[in-house]
Amino acid sequence: MINRYILNPFFLDEPMSGLEELAKPGWHINRAELPESTMQTRMSAIHQPLASRVAETLRQGERPITVAGDCCAALPVAAGLEHAGINPILIWLDAHGDFNTWDTTPSGFIGGMPLAMLVGYGDGTLMDALNQRSLPADRVILTDARDLDPAEQTLLAQTAVRHLSDPRVLLSATLPQGPTWVHFDVDIIDPRDAPSVLYPAPGGLSAARLAKIFRSLVQQREIVAVSMSTWAPEQDTDGHTRDVCLRLLSALTGSP
Repeated sequence: MINRYILNPFFLDEPMSGLEELAKPGWHINRAELPESTMQTRMSAIHQPLASRVAETLRQGERPITVAGDCCAALPVAAGLEHAGINPILIWLDAHGDFNTWDTTPSGFIGGMPLAMLVGYGDGTLMDALNQRSLPADRVILTDARDLDPAEQTLLAQTAVRHLSDPRVLLSATLPQGPTWVHFDVDIIDPRDAPSVLYPAPGGLSAARLAKIFRSLVQQREIVAVSMSTWAPEQDTDGHTRDVCLRLLSALTGSP
């Protein structure tokens, strides 16, 4: 399958410095026009064209590979899959659960809520703007999530989302079959290998071990879409974290 790269150079509702420099010839850059409005309205203005691009790519028989500054950009990937008629298995790899709602969050950070939104919990504003349905929770696998807030952990345990705290279990676990979307937040990597991330969490697997898992997923699963939330470009002055993350993205997309 041909990989089509889509760059979304935003963090939530603001441009993210340093991301556009990643684009190579043939990449599509989502250059959304942002209104003077609320955060969620601005985010929706970013997400809507991204969802359309994902859906168009899938309809052409190609695989969308989205690179974005935050995990809320996974919402339009889900919308694009739905609008293209694909009901995926979702494997979500992240140091955090992204399963907060306004009722559980201790920080009020909307970037910690997208997975909960995707399975129908919490604020539906961004989902409604994309005209998308919730994903069935029993088709979602959350991997790692070593840094969970207490109320977030309680909410997650009440759902059918499968939480694999050790990503290595993906190598042997029996997972639902079908087209698979993999979402990869780079903060899942041990910070000793990739230190320049916005929300580092101690621990995690090395980049080498994650690469092994990614190559196994490529062999075992029909991966129809990949989304990645990036490192912090302004912190990554030597480019080390960028290089580690892009090598892992290549392992996950089957690229040389």
